Amino acid sequence: MAENKIHVDPAEILKQQEIMQAICIENKAKSKQQKACVITYGCQQNENDSERIKGMLQKMGYELTDEREIADVIIFNTCAVRENAEKKLKGNVGALKYLKAKRPNLVIGVCGCMVQQEQIAWEMFKKFRHISLIFGTHGLYRFPELLRKARANTRVFDVQNIDGQIAEDIPVKRDDKFKAWVTIMYGCNNFCSYCIVPFVRGRERSRNPEDVLDEIKALAKDGYKEVTLLGQNVNSYGKDLTENKMSFAELLREVNKIEGIERIRFATSHPKDLSDELISAMAECDKVCKQLHLPFQAGSNNTLKAMNRSYTRESYLETVRKIREKMPDIALTSDVIVGFPTETNEDFEETLSLVKEVRFDNLFTFIYSKRKGTVAEKMPFVLSGKEIQENFDRLVALQNEISREINDTYLGKTLPVLIEGESKTDKSVLQGRTESNKVVNLKGDNSLIGSMQNVRITEIRTWSLNGEL
Repeated sequence: MAENKIHVDPAEILKQQEIMQAICIENKAKSKQQKACVITYGCQQNENDSERIKGMLQKMGYELTDEREIADVIIFNTCAVRENAEKKLKGNVGALKYLKAKRPNLVIGVCGCMVQQEQIAWEMFKKFRHISLIFGTHGLYRFPELLRKARANTRVFDVQNIDGQIAEDIPVKRDDKFKAWVTIMYGCNNFCSYCIVPFVRGRERSRNPEDVLDEIKALAKDGYKEVTLLGQNVNSYGKDLTENKMSFAELLREVNKIEGIERIRFATSHPKDLSDELISAMAECDKVCKQLHLPFQAGSNNTLKAMNRSYTRESYLETVRKIREKMPDIALTSDVIVGFPTETNEDFEETLSLVKEVRFDNLFTFIYSKRKGTVAEKMPFVLSGKEIQENFDRLVALQNEISREINDTYLGKTLPVLIEGESKTDKSVLQGRTESNKVVNLKGDNSLIGSMQNVRITEIRTWSLNGEL
């Protein structure tokens, strides 16, 4: 795919910028400050998309708020991966019907992965007549134009069933002052049998390396200390580039050279594409955190084959061996799906044994959720719901035990911690993270926020560590 086909025409971006400016003038002429609320479901990619939506809203003269009751624009950015997220969204949208009746000019919008599925989007558009605007993942950069139509009391439906294009120069309102998400690629080519992502995010499209590096240099200039490089499968970065070709490992090395950035993370990695070159780059780049999220999903080859994961239990374990050979102290995390339709109890026992063998710092565990449009949707279940729940509980108990044992090894150690801000549960306590992504709580002055501090770990909690400067 030629690069000029996957990048939005700069003239189109200029058009959207002019619309943002026009809406801003209109908003300033109103008798009261216009407010907007953005609610996000799902992964870091969705969080990063919401930061762009917020950036555009600010450019249009809106003040951001978390209070739906006072907002003039409410945008839900949706997730398609889990059924619970879909149910929660519909409940929240339905509850706003009374607000729309009270304030007819209120704009209620739904965007993101869930509504990129055209059938679901149409069902919502027809059922919830108070929705003003629906647009999919591929229409994000056209948000100003779509919002202008919705502000004129026109119901807008914009879901394009094509691979999206990459749009640069969209304003961003970062949610954090010292850590930033940086999307380096969009889409996915893997088509795991349980996953809807390739259908809602499109095929893999890499940003030009110069655009990525320029964005990170600007972040460093603005005082950001940590960046997380995002993609559905960052290990595939650059494979589709026809000019300025660069692998993900090479990109990591270039980001590592940027002055001001102190930590580099990335998510997510597909095991089949984690190369020896990338392992070496991680080990050799001093700013790349020795922490890796490497989803294995299931420990049984039978289940992995049914999932279309394109690797085996043995190859995954060999990859882990190579990683730990180069980085013995690396913190590993992973995703696991319990109760995939073809999974037997024997298959699940292999998942448990893999967890015992690898000893992950943490696991993100999920009970399989059927998604319309995927291959796995039509697969019959081997296990009952009761058996699946029992297996899930066993996995969680095992991982909790391992996580606690790993955390116990931190007691008494002194570690560099990036102080991120006040604790959400106690404003008198500061919170930060270690290189291995462990949450650390400590006493200290707010002037330390945004700095790297050496912290001695004094107490171990189940999901966090306590320490002192």
